[in-house]
Amino acid sequence: MPEFLQEYLPIAIFIGVAGIVGLALMVSPFVIAYRNPDPEKLSAYECGFNAFDDARMKFDVRFYLVSILFIIFDLEVAFLFPWAVAFGELGWFGFWSMMIFLAVLTVGFVYEWRKGALEWD
Repeated sequence: MPEFLQEYLPIAIFIGVAGIVGLALMVSPFVIAYRNPDPEKLSAYECGFNAFDDARMKFDVRFYLVSILFIIFDLEVAFLFPWAVAFGELGWFGFWSMMIFLAVLTVGFVYEWRKGALEWD
């Protein structure tokens, strides 16, 4: 075997193994899957309404409220990661600005909690 082909042998083996694993993961659900789903498995989940109803049906406002609250607190966590990485370079100004940011979000969270926005009755 030529020397330049021998250098590419590990790459060829890696591509072959990746192809076999990928193909196995794509074929295995069709071989192993349970083919008689019950009505509970086909029922709506996480959203609270049937997925096959009219597309113009009205949603309860609680769905929007929960999604907005999720986005707000998800963004809070998204801002904490870069702040934590650059914490040493920011100094006291960076520390106190993040504490003010967290305090505002905490006040908002407590307000929403007391108003009952997190209740799902």
